[in-house]
Amino acid sequence: MSELHSKGELILCSLPQKFVALDVSKEKIVVAIADSNGESPRYYGSIPHSAAALRKLIKELGPTDTLSFCYEAGPTGYETYRRITSMGVKCAVIAPSLIPKRPGDQVKTDRRDAEQLARLFRAGELTPIYVPGREDEALRELVRARESAKEDAHRARQRILKFLLRHQIEPPVTIKRRWTKKYRAWLGQLTFPYEPMQVAFSELLHALDEIEQRMGRLERALVEQASSSPVRNRKSVDLIKALVKEDA
Repeated sequence: MSELHSKGELILCSLPQKFVALDVSKEKIVVAIADSNGESPRYYGSIPHSAAALRKLIKELGPTDTLSFCYEAGPTGYETYRRITSMGVKCAVIAPSLIPKRPGDQVKTDRRDAEQLARLFRAGELTPIYVPGREDEALRELVRARESAKEDAHRARQRILKFLLRHQIEPPVTIKRRWTKKYRAWLGQLTFPYEPMQVAFSELLHALDEIEQRMGRLERALVEQASSSPVRNRKSVDLIKALVKEDA
């Protein structure tokens, strides 16, 4: 906007800012806006979770240099951030754990969450998190897959231990630690008097073998990434290599 100075000069004034908070879910995005004039945040409505809907929203709320968007990090990832910033609009992603909570505020709806986020965003009380690039995010997915395999291996081992406990089967005294090569060899030699027990136990061992093979493939992929990673990812990859070595 602009105003006319007393001497007839045209003075450019900054446009009012809009602090736009999004509550993002799989199917829709709930929108609330806090204007820089200090009025209470207003509920804008909900839009489909799509690039076209975001583009239309930005066009309706613009100009782009007056807009600042934010939303909570969640299962929908960072595509919303990338879509917004690709349109020349500022956007911040906020970790839920870093959002101030009001004591006794137990009622949660998408609309209330968006309005509260807009209020805090305008007040400067939100701390943005780092948004990884696509290459970094791809590496994170590999790490997540390996962590999932590790959790599956833990559960598979627990099932085997519970099976042994139910039937009061203990390893020989010469085996001091579980899950060593010696312990695994002993497990592989166990036999049972009833065919159903033998089949069940064999399947438990087979499930663990498959999971450990999956872990091996994922860890090899991580090491390959470490050797071919650009310098900007080197610190992250070195940490991953140390993690793999520690868990080996």
